[in-house]
Amino acid sequence: MRPDAAMAAQNKATVRRLVEEVLNGGRLEVIDELYAPGLAASTREWIARFRASFPDVRMEIIELIAEGDAVAGHFTCSATHTGTWLGHPPTGRRFERIDEVGIYRLRDAKITHAWALEDTLTRLQHLGLSQPSSLIDAEGGAAGE
Repeated sequence: MRPDAAMAAQNKATVRRLVEEVLNGGRLEVIDELYAPGLAASTREWIARFRASFPDVRMEIIELIAEGDAVAGHFTCSATHTGTWLGHPPTGRRFERIDEVGIYRLRDAKITHAWALEDTLTRLQHLGLSQPSSLIDAEGGAAGE
């Protein structure tokens, strides 16, 4: 295996462990193995808060793409709202297959930078915490056009 292919495989394995062991498995102690020291504490904090709100969270890896020191991932997330989240008390409702995208930079198989984009509006709608906008009609245009 070429060195760049080996690094890509190793970096993808780190992101896969983040999803499988930490997010899905709740093993927060693994964070220290996956993240650079400067990011581990803040990562542990947000994941612990999210898992407290959604203890049955299940992330699915749709695709991981690695190039150089970066890994990009497309994920879906499903969970039941059983704890306070974003100031909202538990609804007992479930969101299913919410799309998320993450871009990770790694050095020596540890995450040194992470950026993510997720469909929070749809998540809120699934939980009954936000209604679809009345300004958009079923055709995707502005209402009244």
